[in-house]
Amino acid sequence: MAVTINSRQIVFILKLAIHLISFFLLARLYFQAINDQLGADPVEAVLHFTGIGAFNLLLCSLLVSPLAQQFKWSYLLKVRRLLGLYSFTYALCHLLSFIAFEVQFDWGLFINEIIERPYITVGMLAVVILFLLTITSVSSIKKNMGRNWQTLHNGVYVALCLVALHFYWSVKSDIIEPSIYIAISVFLLYLRRKKIRRWLHKF
Repeated sequence: MAVTINSRQIVFILKLAIHLISFFLLARLYFQAINDQLGADPVEAVLHFTGIGAFNLLLCSLLVSPLAQQFKWSYLLKVRRLLGLYSFTYALCHLLSFIAFEVQFDWGLFINEIIERPYITVGMLAVVILFLLTITSVSSIKKNMGRNWQTLHNGVYVALCLVALHFYWSVKSDIIEPSIYIAISVFLLYLRRKKIRRWLHKF
């Protein structure tokens, strides 16, 4: 007897998978860090993993709409917000790891790093944007913001550009990986060129 799965069940499975994978990978990372299992430079390993994880999740969240439109999988839109929330979670872990391990809670040094290092400047701007998108993802806030909500959340395209630039500038030698990520980002932005053009015209 064939077993049919409806869209609600698919969404539940997808959300469960996102929760489990995202939590597991993050927990395993810090477990390995605590037990000195991340090689010669554990700080770099933590920063790279959390940073690239945030980038991957952001790209996945932006890939949802094109996939839903192309294949008529409208139920996929219900996991987009969750992917965005985990993107911010990983970005926050990336930032907190930098503060804890690189500048060791020296807030004066942290501010100087933001001012003097462009790749950290754009990275911080991206985190701020993702933070604003996260706190306004609450249904009650979204309802109260009305049309302004969509205008604000289109700022995710700016965040994507900043994250891509942050990654590219942070790499000292091998630029192949960040270049691939930039190409993927440009492609996703190209798919939204009409929407982005309308959004920019509002300013």
